[in-house]
Amino acid sequence: MHVLPINAVLPDLLAALRQSDDCILEAPPGAGKTTYVPLALLTEAWLKGQKILLLEPRRLAARAAASRMASLLNEAVGEQVGFRVRMESKISRRTRIEVVTEGILTRMLQDDPSLEGYGIVVFDEFHERSLDGDLGLALALMARDLYGDLRQQPLKLLLMSATLDGQDISRLLDSAPIIRSEGRSYPIQIHYSEPWQFNQDLVARIVAAIFIALQHHDASVLVFLPGQSEIRRVADTLSHRLGSDSCALNNVMLAPLFGDLSLDQQRQAIEPCAPGFRKIVLATNIAETSLTIDGVDVVIDSGLYRQASFNPNTGLTHLVTKRISKASSTQRAGRAGRLAPGVCYRLWSETQQQELAAFTPPEIEQSDLSPLALQLFRWGVTSPAELRWLTPPPTGAWQQAVDLLLRLQAVAVDERGVQQITEQGRMMSDVPAHPRLAHMLVCAQALGQLPQAALIAALLSERDVNAGGADVQLRLDWLKGDRQGPGGVAKRLRQLASQFERALGQRAEATRVSRGELSVPPDQIAGLLLAFAFPDRIAQRRSEQGHHYRLSNGRSAVLAETDSLRSQPWLVVAETGGHTGERIFLAAALAPSLFDGPLKTLVRVEQSLGWDNNAERFVAEQRRCVGALILASKQLPPLTGEAKQQALLQLVRDRGLGLFEWSEAARQLRARVMLVREHTQQPINQSELSWPDFSDTGLLNNLNLWLAPYVDKINKLQDFKALDLHGLLCNQLDWHQQQALNQLAPSHWLVPSGNAIAIDYDQSPPVLAVKLQEMFGCEETPALVNGKVTLLLHLLSPARRPIQITQDIAGFWRGSYQAVKKDMKGRYSKHPWPDDPLQAIATAKVKNKM
Repeated sequence: MHVLPINAVLPDLLAALRQSDDCILEAPPGAGKTTYVPLALLTEAWLKGQKILLLEPRRLAARAAASRMASLLNEAVGEQVGFRVRMESKISRRTRIEVVTEGILTRMLQDDPSLEGYGIVVFDEFHERSLDGDLGLALALMARDLYGDLRQQPLKLLLMSATLDGQDISRLLDSAPIIRSEGRSYPIQIHYSEPWQFNQDLVARIVAAIFIALQHHDASVLVFLPGQSEIRRVADTLSHRLGSDSCALNNVMLAPLFGDLSLDQQRQAIEPCAPGFRKIVLATNIAETSLTIDGVDVVIDSGLYRQASFNPNTGLTHLVTKRISKASSTQRAGRAGRLAPGVCYRLWSETQQQELAAFTPPEIEQSDLSPLALQLFRWGVTSPAELRWLTPPPTGAWQQAVDLLLRLQAVAVDERGVQQITEQGRMMSDVPAHPRLAHMLVCAQALGQLPQAALIAALLSERDVNAGGADVQLRLDWLKGDRQGPGGVAKRLRQLASQFERALGQRAEATRVSRGELSVPPDQIAGLLLAFAFPDRIAQRRSEQGHHYRLSNGRSAVLAETDSLRSQPWLVVAETGGHTGERIFLAAALAPSLFDGPLKTLVRVEQSLGWDNNAERFVAEQRRCVGALILASKQLPPLTGEAKQQALLQLVRDRGLGLFEWSEAARQLRARVMLVREHTQQPINQSELSWPDFSDTGLLNNLNLWLAPYVDKINKLQDFKALDLHGLLCNQLDWHQQQALNQLAPSHWLVPSGNAIAIDYDQSPPVLAVKLQEMFGCEETPALVNGKVTLLLHLLSPARRPIQITQDIAGFWRGSYQAVKKDMKGRYSKHPWPDDPLQAIATAKVKNKM
């Protein structure tokens, strides 16, 4: 084997694993950790003939790692080194190193939590922090704690990372040792560009950078692009320019590289070129880790990647283009220096490089957690807090995932109020698909429609095939050979559909699930099956001629005006997206008659009680609903008694206290009680007064106490405004409270002139607006609630305008009064303006009437 940087630390790594059950290996790109570490472990005595399980984040990386290790042993894949990925497996009895994708570990743990026969699980490229990787680690740790006694030797865990700081992982693994390896010493020259803006033409900039690289370097070029659409556009532009007569670069091959390509196409991108040729590899971030692409010494980095991001507010997942992190930029540049000195062209400025986030956020923080939740319920875990996580699942996303599983009948609440997985949930967890698709497959099997559902699940599991519209049926026709379409992926989709059928077939045989008969026309099957997967995305057209739809989850979505589905009043939406609003990308027509048949469990019957805005009257309806959508409604006889009362109270809760006509007396009473409540301690025993909560929240939460007895005669909206709210609120105060309120927060204050002046409790602090002359002789500012709240005095001119605002009347008399007197005396000469206001008689009268 070649000598790589990892060889220098292999003795330390092997020694650490002999002493510890866990270990962390930090090694930058090109160190050789993916292939050399598993091979070095084979001869360790503690392994005792057990297998090594090597986890890779992607199928392409798993195949490549297995192939590379097998070649180093001069063997074929499937002998000592094999791999298992979706739709492909090369494993034999001789296999001791199994390379698998991360999701397979979860299924292996579900089948055998002790992982009998495996001595170590190696998490490669753990810095990517995929959802499956985090879940696999959490379950492996719990399995070892629970089932370790069943093994002769504890299962060892090795986490290998290129850019992630190992200290956090070490703390999670009880201070596991960290082994660090230096990478290759090949230098990489970095070239920065002008500052990048999202609204710039990415394809044009990439193509320009490619031709600069081809002119200045003889090596192959690896180009990082955010997604398949950009790869295709760049490839089309390059094909046209490289094929022109004026182009002298006739020895350049184009090699796209992304997950949906066939194995042969992926090998073309990875393996060496023919002599005299070089290649341009156009890749997504699939080429960021675990792969060495022969002949590449030049990297062109767009600085972008595309990620599936879950929006908890909508319950939908969209592909979002984002900037990469500093760690990813290091990974990508490292591709240029794996085999020789290299060059990296970054299509952003050096200043923008410093502004990048240090690491890409873990997938668990921004993903749909329903697959994770289903696996945990299958494991017997009802709360993520029962496991050890490097990053715990967010509470909101977890609850939304559980809500979906409840809707899909994968989880139910037992008689003790505990959430438990159902038998249907167990069947769903055996299917290697998202819980939505697994639910569809299980339901389809019971109806004898599994082959059709498997094709739909395959279509939805892979990147969408552009079929000239949103209609799923167009894609099914193409996949069945009824229509023309891109044939490169058809074989893979059919293989995936067969895998789904086998998974359900095996489960059905084990649980004796019988197939039923379904009397539904063939053109309605696709919509029916999609409704099983997306019950929250059943869509009803808003108007007869429009293309705007309302979804059963309450959201809105729009269909392209030219789409063939536009004539359909009902749809099931499988995929939405777009920058402005929710654009429907994938859907199927739905026959509403199905709600009386196979979809009747989605229908709920409810009484709708509210106001007819046209008639301005209280009305009652019985509605058949699917989520937020109304299938049908009919008028009910007028409600009376308790039903009417509760309906009216709910109306107040929905519309708020603005339904009422608040008199000045009612507003002041609310404010007085709230002031006393705020500045009075809560009662310790029943002998002390407990003040009611007259805030908006308090009143709405206690409608049954203060409002319910008085709504019997309300039949129209105007009747709410006729209610005497002051009297209703007074009824909530007993005699002792009313007396205490008048003492602690009186409605009026007796001023020195002998007049009782109303206090305005709507302001904070409460305001006493009084004519200045009526306060002569007052040296102490009035206060409420036993002196805890000082009134804000608005001292008024004879024209009733504030000339002084103060909470210190004594200071006013001794201070600014003289200036006020000088200014006011000439304008209001008929009113008294004594030199000593503290010795003057307080009055509301003019001088000649005193």
